[in-house]
Amino acid sequence: MSRADYLIISCEHGGNRIPPRFQGLFSEKFLSTHRGYDPGALDVARDFAAATGAPFFYSTVSRLLVELNRPLGHPQLFYSTLPEETRAVLLRRYYLPYWQGIEKAIAKAVRGGRRVLHLSVHSFTPRFRGVTRSTDVGLLFDPRRRLEARLCASWKKRIQAPLVVRYNDPYDGVHPSVVQSMRERFPQAGYVGIQIEVNQKYARRGGNRWRALRKALVESFPQ
Repeated sequence: MSRADYLIISCEHGGNRIPPRFQGLFSEKFLSTHRGYDPGALDVARDFAAATGAPFFYSTVSRLLVELNRPLGHPQLFYSTLPEETRAVLLRRYYLPYWQGIEKAIAKAVRGGRRVLHLSVHSFTPRFRGVTRSTDVGLLFDPRRRLEARLCASWKKRIQAPLVVRYNDPYDGVHPSVVQSMRERFPQAGYVGIQIEVNQKYARRGGNRWRALRKALVESFPQ
């Protein structure tokens, strides 16, 4: 990627906060699981934002309350069967400002002739439905978009062993998300969207390995 590109960082599942008016909907135990947020994702996103000075969009409201990484109308937008009035409040207060902020930043840069590189930061549980996931870092992209594939290939080469880096794992690179919606709104020439997934085992254990992984990701980022 060229340094003339406009980088933005986002983190949709940065915390498990429940605002006071919605307290009691979920147990603390449930909120502390992957269903409540992406452990470690906000740390990684903040590292990238600090290192690059890029505009940084993030939320610490639990995804159980409103799922910021799904488009409007998606069946996973709300975990609970909340009243329509409550859903409208959540959309107006948290969802729409977040999405509109990202979209406006991209649109402004594209109108100014810049190409946007959007890095959306997430984490995944190391064990899912009885299966242990061996991937350390997943780079999610749309294989049909040449610039996304090229950036991920360059980034993967720069990330040194023993980290296990895989493409479109543990999730498919083309799935309902902020990045996918922005791909649908902006042309390939103006928008490059990458979702990074980091194995939560590092964040939950903390310590030197967690710090080393974060440093490796930031220093290897090809921009």
